[in-house]
Amino acid sequence: MRLPHRILAIAALCLFAAGTARAVEVGTVEILGLDEEMTQNVRVSLSLVEAAGQDLSGRRMAYLVREVEDETREALEPFGFYSPTIEVERSRANGSVSVTVRVDPGEPVRVRNSDIAILGEGGSDRYLQADVDEFIPSPGAIFNHADYEASKIRISRRLTERGYFDADFSSRRVEVTRAEQAADIELVWTSGDRYDMGPTIFEQERTIVGDDLLENLVYWEEGEYYHQGRLDRLRTSLTRLDYFGNIEITPDPANAVDKRVPVTVRLTPAKRSIYTAGLSYGTDSGAGVRLGVERRYVNLRGHKALAQLDYAQKRKTLTLQYRIPAFAWRDGWYTFSAQAYDEQTDYIDTRRVEFVASRSGQFNRYLNLVASVHALRERWLYAEVGRDGLQEAPDYRYATFTFPSLRAEYVNVDDRVFPRSGVGGSLTLRSGVEGAGSDANFAQLHARASTFKGIGENSRLIIRGEAGYTWTDALVDLPPSLRFYAGGDRSIRGYEWREVGPRIDTDEGRYAIGAKNVVTASIEFEHYFLGPWGAAVFVDGGSAFDGTSPDWHTGVGIGARWRSPVGPLKIDLARGLDQPDSPFTVGLSIGAEF
Repeated sequence: MRLPHRILAIAALCLFAAGTARAVEVGTVEILGLDEEMTQNVRVSLSLVEAAGQDLSGRRMAYLVREVEDETREALEPFGFYSPTIEVERSRANGSVSVTVRVDPGEPVRVRNSDIAILGEGGSDRYLQADVDEFIPSPGAIFNHADYEASKIRISRRLTERGYFDADFSSRRVEVTRAEQAADIELVWTSGDRYDMGPTIFEQERTIVGDDLLENLVYWEEGEYYHQGRLDRLRTSLTRLDYFGNIEITPDPANAVDKRVPVTVRLTPAKRSIYTAGLSYGTDSGAGVRLGVERRYVNLRGHKALAQLDYAQKRKTLTLQYRIPAFAWRDGWYTFSAQAYDEQTDYIDTRRVEFVASRSGQFNRYLNLVASVHALRERWLYAEVGRDGLQEAPDYRYATFTFPSLRAEYVNVDDRVFPRSGVGGSLTLRSGVEGAGSDANFAQLHARASTFKGIGENSRLIIRGEAGYTWTDALVDLPPSLRFYAGGDRSIRGYEWREVGPRIDTDEGRYAIGAKNVVTASIEFEHYFLGPWGAAVFVDGGSAFDGTSPDWHTGVGIGARWRSPVGPLKIDLARGLDQPDSPFTVGLSIGAEF
């Protein structure tokens, strides 16, 4: 009776040994004939690739090889190729089986008919109609599944953003005729009625500012049409206030009354006081310390206060600032500030006190405007070399200027921290009149601009420019703080700070005294080759000058780059080509572009 069991055990052992003997290792899988994107999609779709490096039985190996053709065919359909020719070749060496997949994708399926429409009130919405007109793939184009899904999702999302909360598909159909290599699309939405803006309710976790202040940020009236962009702008305005650590804005169409959507804004306060401290060092200023304190909200009216001290051996700055929200016309601030500055170097002895009152306003999402009035009192003395050395009796110059200033700041980039596309810049106009609070007549216009262009995935081109001009017949009466300078990390690299322009001789060398005009330009190419690490090459040029034409200076250099979370860290080594004070300059900077 025991014989059959013994026979079965021997048979099982034989089968196990045979299976082990036929075990093979999955080697490389090579895919030929496709572009990079299609090759990658085929590779991640093949079960054989997942088994690479494993030992498989002959039966399992044969099954996976048979599946290659079907899996490859399915992986190509999203790209519009439904009739590829596929050849699978196996080669065995040293117990390992490698597979080569040769693919001819064939002719793609193209869109023959495309019926895209929105029925109902949304059909007359010009923004939605623009999305319908731009739907891809369009007739005659390859039927790419990713493009189709992206266009479909974009219109569905836009319907919701514009208040068509009842929108749904009334028809959603795609027919692919392989024999005719054609695809017919029928995609129709029924929009339903458009909803309106309902009441906006602010809920603060802890009341830190009055609700009446926050309600001033709601620039729409209840009953106006709903649009997600209104809520996005409200979020931006609340973020700029810097009162709150968390902002949650929730529309609730499910509880709409008479098609009016209520909006709840939940706010979590940010830390009230921010303290800063740090060390500094500059070749001109010496070692120093930086201390600061900011009160994000002083009272229920949302006022802010700031005090900051930069105290170095040869250069000291004290800044006091008080800000009041100003929402009567555009989001902005009334700002009152006072600054005291003292510089005692080998080149210059200067002190100044300046009071500024300003009103800023966010004209639109790209443009910020600032109008201000300045009251400046400044004393200065250049340490000039005379026939008998330095002057023994200080002959200080004094200046008093009271003048208005207008400033426009424009930023339209894809990313303010590390832009790859867009432009930004500023334009400043200021003017003083002799006898009306100023010691001399003057007018100044100063413009800066930057443009960014991404090249491929890992490179970008940056072009910068600056131009400033002063109209005055009394340049000698203008204090140093109202003159233009060139040279340094943020101007013309390869030259020391303020090196390029009119200078005087001192016992310590030549020192810049500032100029009526300035013009600078820069072109820089960055390439990132190790994740956030990269390198740059650049050419800078320009000058600060008093006459009609600049004494042009050029600097060239290379740099290392690191994309930090707070902006690029830049280390630059540059060389001036027009008699610089030093053969090379090294610059270090970190922070967002805007």
